[in-house]
Amino acid sequence: MNEAYGALAVFALFALVFSVVAPRLQRTWISEAIVFTLFGALVGPLGAGWLKLSPTAETIRVLAELTLALVLFSDAAGANLNILRRFSKLPVRLLGVALPLIILLGYGLARWIFPGLSAFEAALLAVMLAPTDAALGNAVITNPVVPERFREGLNVESGLNDGICVPILFVFLTLAEGTTEGHRPGMLTVIYLVEEIGIGVAVGVLVTGVAVALLRLARKRGWHSEVWEQLPVVATAFACFATAQALGGSGFIASFVGGLFFNARIFASHERLLESAEGVGKAFSLITWVVFGAVVLDPTLRRLTWQVALYGVLSLTVIRMAPVFFSLAGMGLRTEAKLFTGWFGPRGLASIVFVVIVLNAHLPGGDVLLHVVAFTVLLSVLFHGLTAVPWAARFGRREEAAASRVR
Repeated sequence: MNEAYGALAVFALFALVFSVVAPRLQRTWISEAIVFTLFGALVGPLGAGWLKLSPTAETIRVLAELTLALVLFSDAAGANLNILRRFSKLPVRLLGVALPLIILLGYGLARWIFPGLSAFEAALLAVMLAPTDAALGNAVITNPVVPERFREGLNVESGLNDGICVPILFVFLTLAEGTTEGHRPGMLTVIYLVEEIGIGVAVGVLVTGVAVALLRLARKRGWHSEVWEQLPVVATAFACFATAQALGGSGFIASFVGGLFFNARIFASHERLLESAEGVGKAFSLITWVVFGAVVLDPTLRRLTWQVALYGVLSLTVIRMAPVFFSLAGMGLRTEAKLFTGWFGPRGLASIVFVVIVLNAHLPGGDVLLHVVAFTVLLSVLFHGLTAVPWAARFGRREEAAASRVR
């Protein structure tokens, strides 16, 4: 049997079945990521062995890059800036104070637990596990029982922290590659900042500017169509990414900047355009999670060490929760509210895509980075999925009771 068509058949049949049962699953504690990852494990080497791919395969790298480009653009374009201004304190603390501390603490513990990693590899590990995934915390973000400022704060943090981490990741990746090749790190950093970030920003603004102008023209002339409105966001995201990459810049920075520019410049109905593109994003996410379960989990679980397990647990607890707890000091929040906000920073799609990109750099510590990120994401999928619904319900009731006592 042709393996490529066999894999396509597996993906297509699973997508068909899941699309039918998805509305029912959304009313339970079972997250999409749990289902996708479990299915990947069942059809991969851990199970039936129908999907056999290498984590460094070109098709996986391209899939990962396009998925991240679409996620970065959509998250930035869909960020509710009005709500951000209304509840600015929480996301500003999470992004401006907690995020740098999470990376620093993650770096320090990585250097202690994995002495074989270089300084730049340890920094890469910390950055790869810093972004959060709103999809894994969907039961919290969409639960009306949870106070709005916490829901929107976590949602905005998740939507923007992966874009913030992209340039940091590529700076450390460039430095790590340069060190292994004997180049001067300082010069590489300057070149990267000038070329990749500069070109990425310029392309993001220019390509999205053209897209916005065309969309406005179509709307003015009455050319818009419900069928074709499903494509502009996806096409713009991919155009930003591919154009920047072709010109020697960072396609990920172009996608994120393009999304922000789209958010600021497009007309009021841009939410409908984003919703129309959700199906494509869901499809890419589905494939990425299935590949994660089929390709990455097997070698990770077979080579699991106490160091990998320890760092995974610390990443979800101390590394995330301590900086968040500290960053929220002075905001008048209850202790449970700080712990709740710190715990619901699940690791997911961005971390998976980041590690696939780093793997293709063939760093000496690449296997360690892969196993740590994969195990941490697996823990997050399981434990955040299991705790989201019950804790959100109890937390919401206690916050309401506390607010009533204050009134």
